[in-house]
Amino acid sequence: MHTHRVETSGTPVTAALVEPLPGEDLVAYLVRTEGRCDRAKVGEWLGAANEYKEGDVASGVGTTDVARRLIARTLLRATTIGALDAFVLFDDQLSQALSARLDPVARELAADTTLGQLARMLLRGDAGAVNAIARDLSSEVIGTVVKLLSNDELTAVSAKLSHPLPDSQIGAAGFLGARLQPNSPTDHPDDIRWQVFDGWSYGVGDVLLGTNPVSSDPRSVALVEQTLQEVIRNFGLEETLPHCVLAHIDVQAAVERAVPGSTALWFQSIAGSDAANCTFDISVDSMIAHAATRDGRFSLYFESGQGADCTNGHANGVDMVIHESRKYGFARLLGEWSSMARERAGRGTQPWMIVNDVAGFIGPEVFRTREQLVRCCLEDLVMGKLHGLTIGLDVCATLHMDISLDDLDWCLDQVLPARPAYLMALPTKVDPMLGYLTTGFQDHVRLREKFGLRVNPPMQAFFQSLGVMDADGRPGPNFGDPRAVFIAWQRRRGDTRSDEALRAEAERELSAVRGRGVFIAEGQGELSGDLSPALEQRIRMICDDARLSFWATLPTSFVDGLPGAVLLETMSSSREDFILHPTTGEQLSARSVQTVEELRAGHDGAFDVQLVVSDGLNALAIAEPGHVEPFLETLRASLQGAAGLRVAPQTLVVQSGRVRAGYRIGEVLFGGRADRCAIVHIVGERPGTGHHTFSAYVTVASGADWSQAGRIDHDRTRVVSGIAHTALAPIEAARQVAALLGPAR
Repeated sequence: MHTHRVETSGTPVTAALVEPLPGEDLVAYLVRTEGRCDRAKVGEWLGAANEYKEGDVASGVGTTDVARRLIARTLLRATTIGALDAFVLFDDQLSQALSARLDPVARELAADTTLGQLARMLLRGDAGAVNAIARDLSSEVIGTVVKLLSNDELTAVSAKLSHPLPDSQIGAAGFLGARLQPNSPTDHPDDIRWQVFDGWSYGVGDVLLGTNPVSSDPRSVALVEQTLQEVIRNFGLEETLPHCVLAHIDVQAAVERAVPGSTALWFQSIAGSDAANCTFDISVDSMIAHAATRDGRFSLYFESGQGADCTNGHANGVDMVIHESRKYGFARLLGEWSSMARERAGRGTQPWMIVNDVAGFIGPEVFRTREQLVRCCLEDLVMGKLHGLTIGLDVCATLHMDISLDDLDWCLDQVLPARPAYLMALPTKVDPMLGYLTTGFQDHVRLREKFGLRVNPPMQAFFQSLGVMDADGRPGPNFGDPRAVFIAWQRRRGDTRSDEALRAEAERELSAVRGRGVFIAEGQGELSGDLSPALEQRIRMICDDARLSFWATLPTSFVDGLPGAVLLETMSSSREDFILHPTTGEQLSARSVQTVEELRAGHDGAFDVQLVVSDGLNALAIAEPGHVEPFLETLRASLQGAAGLRVAPQTLVVQSGRVRAGYRIGEVLFGGRADRCAIVHIVGERPGTGHHTFSAYVTVASGADWSQAGRIDHDRTRVVSGIAHTALAPIEAARQVAALLGPAR
């Protein structure tokens, strides 16, 4: 017996580790050492087998102890597939649905295979053999076997597997696609259109034009859908390239009903358990119902990523890798429903369906380093491909992680040999709306040249027609010139003006787009895969400013100058604690709970709307002059005027506050009331966009719902985001919030 220092839930404890006997599996080991083999213990050892990530430790199933990790992997290698599948890690509808689709005969034949033997099969078998093995493996088994593989082994397995999209080379060997992400801080059509022109000027954007919307209002989503669709149709690419607005799938369905034919791929973020999917306001049944209608060429688009489940409080004693694998199982299941829909419609059985692994988007509470990011990407690629999916990567980082712009280049170089189907693509590495770091257009140029990769042939022919790419895939005469694409666009629309006149119009539009804080890349640096020096310098300055924003705190002068301000605090002991342990910023301190209780007693039911302001991840956005003050003033006037709502005179200001802190305030203020009451929570967010933006989270619920701790969450909330005097103007944003509250009440 050996004693080791072990980390559980972030707290060092001393635990005695018993060495396994030769050939002993996890079940026998737990019975021998613990006297029982229950679900909780199995979850702990499955988590211990993972490469270290902060998110697993925070969930109570990870470890920093190398000896414990080696023992866990030794035990798992000896454990059979049947023994692992016998444990019910989740007793929910998703588990039942995932299990029901597996062939019982194939599972019985594989039941006595150990995970060590399975790992060897994955490494030694050819693609056909591996796909045949994987077809009827449970998501839990797939999520466990990757723990036993090194990075090089994960790369080897991923590289041999291809699941190209129907009638395309997207996902095939030798090709690297791009999901072009033309996000706008204000959903402005010109911002979106010009980023598409920009990407195409570098020969980038052959998989999807996919925009993250600021507003989820169906009318706004419809406008963005039609903007993307118009570009595609005008160039005659309807059968080659889909578009998508990444609103909730219910909103996309509503848009399609209102404007038939306006949508292509339907998007949804998905999770690995019923409880976590509730956070996204979806269920197995609701998603199957949507999938069963997707019988056209372009079907479904899912996003996932390690850590979302645990940061939303739904770890359930299970590690992030297995949660992620179950998401791919969910995607596989929904793809099969779409296939059945296509078959019934007489359109074959292969849907155009993609999965995007957003690795690194959440922050350092999930993992912090570039090495962890690479490990996450490799694990997810293998799991996705073993589920038979066409999977791409958003190799990304938030600006409070220990990952720099240069680190991202290193990560991309490590991941590319594993052959993701596609990567994200923005004008620079910085998203102007979401404020995170990811893959820029010229990263694609660099990676294609370095690894000898091509784009989907129909799109390469299109890029050649634009003069941005030659027949060999190298830069053409119009490379890096979005104005040339604009001119081609205008010509397709029948514009007969001279090139000079069109370039002058392009200059005017580009100036307006840049004035709204959207980055547009032009030309190149020393190499074709380099940003121009001036833009490179600007992006680095924005990243430096973002890091200042993350670590800033609200100045006393801001609180003192806010009329009716009541200062509250969360359980975060410091800014570092707030950033590294997000849940501390979601709970009020005992003293602050008492303050809110006293406010409730003083209000005596006289008010039904409470305004809350939190620093969030961007205190500079909250404290910036001309931001919060005009927003609150306009909002109060709008709500108390035409809306006839009763707004509390105090504004609650939360130091080190996150979005869920607002829900906790609502529980104390409104729990048990007979009427419906609202929290409007203003939170500083998204450093790195080039703006100091904040968002307004609008949550309306009955007193009965507010009275149940934890019942109110993100699925009950509407958000207006990207608010800044350089983006969505605070006064206009206040009017949008008031418009949301009126019907909700």
